[in-house]
Amino acid sequence: MKRFAIVFVAIFMSSVGAFSQNTWSPEMQVKVKAIGTPRVSPDAGRVVYTVSNEVMAADKSEYVSQIWLSSTDGKESTQLTFADKSSTNPKWSPDGKWIAFTSTRKDNKSNLYLMRVGGGEAEMITDVKSGVGDFDWSPDGKWIAYAMADTKSDDEEKNDKARNDFRWVDENIKMSRLYVMPVAKDANGKRESRKLTTDNRSVSGFEWSADGAKIVFSHVSDPRADFWPTSDIAIVDVASAKVTPLAATKAAETSPTYSPDGKWIAMVVSDLPVRWAQSNNIVLMPASGGSGKVMPLSHDGQPNIVGWHGDSSRLYFVEAKGPGTAMYSVDVAAGTIRQSQYADGVVTGVNINGNSTAFGMVMQKADKPPEAFIARFNDTEPTQVSWANAEAAKMAVGKTEVIRWKSKDGREIEGLLTYPNNYVAGSKVPLILNIHGGPAGVFQQSFIGGRGVYPIATFASKGYAILRPNPRGSSGYGTEFRRANIKDWGGMDYEDLMTGVDHVIAMNVADPNRLGVMGWSYGGYMTSTIVTKTKRFKAASAGAPVTNMMSFNGTADIPAFIPDYFGGQSWEVPETYMKHSAMFNIKGVTTPTMIQHGESDIRVPISQGYEFYNALKQQGVPTRMIVLPRQPHGPNEPKMQLAAMQANLDWFEKYLK
Repeated sequence: MKRFAIVFVAIFMSSVGAFSQNTWSPEMQVKVKAIGTPRVSPDAGRVVYTVSNEVMAADKSEYVSQIWLSSTDGKESTQLTFADKSSTNPKWSPDGKWIAFTSTRKDNKSNLYLMRVGGGEAEMITDVKSGVGDFDWSPDGKWIAYAMADTKSDDEEKNDKARNDFRWVDENIKMSRLYVMPVAKDANGKRESRKLTTDNRSVSGFEWSADGAKIVFSHVSDPRADFWPTSDIAIVDVASAKVTPLAATKAAETSPTYSPDGKWIAMVVSDLPVRWAQSNNIVLMPASGGSGKVMPLSHDGQPNIVGWHGDSSRLYFVEAKGPGTAMYSVDVAAGTIRQSQYADGVVTGVNINGNSTAFGMVMQKADKPPEAFIARFNDTEPTQVSWANAEAAKMAVGKTEVIRWKSKDGREIEGLLTYPNNYVAGSKVPLILNIHGGPAGVFQQSFIGGRGVYPIATFASKGYAILRPNPRGSSGYGTEFRRANIKDWGGMDYEDLMTGVDHVIAMNVADPNRLGVMGWSYGGYMTSTIVTKTKRFKAASAGAPVTNMMSFNGTADIPAFIPDYFGGQSWEVPETYMKHSAMFNIKGVTTPTMIQHGESDIRVPISQGYEFYNALKQQGVPTRMIVLPRQPHGPNEPKMQLAAMQANLDWFEKYLK
């Protein structure tokens, strides 16, 4: 593989019509399609994947996914599903004759469906209240295992109807359980599911053994976000439902997967003590029991297991490598890791087929929208099999390049610089500093014309340069780099950002008198911090910003997060929380600042945005705050994404042009 309230204008145009325009716009960016994990058939002759389209009508604002089937040479493609609601996660039966998938087409609940590859109507094979999560075919194709959350009891249902539905905090948490269901109907024409897990195990991932007798699964003590460090791994006997612990240490063990020969179970294991900015090793455990083989730490310590080679000699995984994606293989016998492939773009959704002869993936670059690809293990080039974004691919986008600079302490920092369309060398243009979330996120070479809250392609088409740095604390650069901002948010990571801006100015690209800054989540935190530290930016846009670490720590769904980064609770180190919070340093801010926030955000509660907005307003700082109803931490409705993108565009057009 080669290294590879807002007024909506013209949002109801067709996709082709939208891309017939000469320049990018937020309306065009929400129409770029997302591609779901491509899965290659067992015989490597076909591939299924999903294509997600925006649906914006008078009463609708959603993305709907449909399943597509393509030949692995990319010459033939067929749409398989056409329902009004999404069809997702298609998986081949072991004989390649059937596709199982999940869909919300009935009562907006996720259920399992079965479709013959040769055609015909899909059959709903589960009818559950709480919704099916992930699922997996048994090796012989006779059973399907699936995860499903506990349903409400009869008493709870009655209380809901009677408006007697009070609840106690941290009590009666619904756990995710593992079930198995026969594919064939019984003599009465039914399929009866059987529960395999109970107790305090909430299932988070699972896989069948090669003989179909057992299922290995990861589980947490509580399904809420703050409990991922409790993840352990166990094996359940399918016939008896007897559960045997396999890995239950103080570390977090996740992502178990059997080798094809059934001898090994690979897993990802965190280091100790468990940190939010953790590093992980791949560990190979004998399926029969005994001590595991700990593999060397990978480049970034963030391996995502893809699957095994057919002869069980190697295990494959992917992880970020700077602004790109790398694929690696683990040699079981030698206990070594080597890089197999490298893409200078972004590779996601990598999946090895059932016979371990080929793998599917989604590939994109800064100037190329996402599409589905497949490759065989001896291929030098992947084959494109989807053309969902063919129209978007014809659109010109601003050039994006990787740049590097030295921070204030001499550490090398890397980032992505996107130039305006048709940029003339030596021209000084307005520059927007865009800061990623995390802090252990990373900016990679993903398509700049995609959906989201920051319309990078649109900014570039309107004459802006955009700098997206990966400051210390980012992923993709190893463990030490990812942990280099612990107890120092807004310290040297701030300097990494500012020296990056200085570097682009020194390149004679950025006009120092027309600088803007924007970011979401941790990027919102840094944006709010930046306006308290400097007046060099003419405008700022803070999305879902953490502005007060004290109140954030007590209201977010991850109360262990800030204490882990800052070495204690707010009542233990109050001076640290105050020092690193924009709200305690906001006096004297003058930068026009817009706040964007999802109303249903539990990761960074909307009160964080209101605190900052009201303090700015009371000081007479030009400010606006847009509330996005129903939206979680990342807006997921196309109309709301469009509103956020347009608001950002208008804000910077007002102050930087």
